[in-house]
Amino acid sequence: KISVKAHALRQQGKTTREADLYVMEGLFTTVTNVNFDPNDIAGIISRGFALGKELGVECDQEIPEDLNGLIALGEKVGIESRLTTLGEDVTGLQELIMYGLKGTAAYADHAYILGKEDDSVYAFFHEALAFLLNPAPTVDELVGYALKTGEVNLTVMGLLDAANTGTYGHPVPTPVRITPVQGKAILVSGHELKDLELLLKQTEGKGINIYTHGEMLPCHGYPELKKYSHLVGNYGGAWQDQREEFEAFPGSILMTTNCIQKPKETYKARIFTTGLVQWPGVDHVENNDFSAVINAALEADGFAETEEEKTILTGFG
Repeated sequence: KISVKAHALRQQGKTTREADLYVMEGLFTTVTNVNFDPNDIAGIISRGFALGKELGVECDQEIPEDLNGLIALGEKVGIESRLTTLGEDVTGLQELIMYGLKGTAAYADHAYILGKEDDSVYAFFHEALAFLLNPAPTVDELVGYALKTGEVNLTVMGLLDAANTGTYGHPVPTPVRITPVQGKAILVSGHELKDLELLLKQTEGKGINIYTHGEMLPCHGYPELKKYSHLVGNYGGAWQDQREEFEAFPGSILMTTNCIQKPKETYKARIFTTGLVQWPGVDHVENNDFSAVINAALEADGFAETEEEKTILTGFG
């Protein structure tokens, strides 16, 4: 309903900055592997109710005060309830649009953090979410919005490319070490280039080697990131293998934006989250201060020896 109101205000030539950012971050937060902390999600929902009140959104129901109440409210509009009332085709297309919006919002948020945004993207988020409240949409209407979602995502991918290359330079083919180097270590996973840059700056001269993991591998190709000599390589493989790989990693681990799985107790004390990603019981870094991550790395064993160098190639545009 925030988007319904924001969409209506835009039709009057009025923008709603707070609603734009709230909806973008809310969509990204609910991507599959981002925020698993139910109490934090409840807090985000509460902020939404408060924002809606500020915008003049009429609320036709009591706001639940506890987590179970919020869950029950969500179940009323969940997939199973809509399958019964709207059928498989309509519900499936609604979900296709919703997950497309979530993915688009993830890329839009990455671009926004690096200073790139497009007001037309926020406008479409509101328009599409308002449309999804239509109680009797047609298949043709839904297919049209699904295609439009893909079109807007291409715009956002352009924003993200401009943000990444404008900030860190155009990637160049770069051999990346995949065998460890002796010394203390921090492993960075997720997608956020800015977090990696800030960590690299905060660890300069501290005798800590930084490794990328999973989908952070391409960071090694960017000139403004690869210039840091203590960004020494990539450790492990795909993000879904993290529970075994993180357990074996002898340092601290930083999860940026998403890609987290349930941590094992063997490494739960040395894994940290930042940005939108969270897990209950895992320390969350606020205000880009990575001191706790650095201290955990210094307290950990680190790699005992340097293994024979092996590399893979990344950095292709």
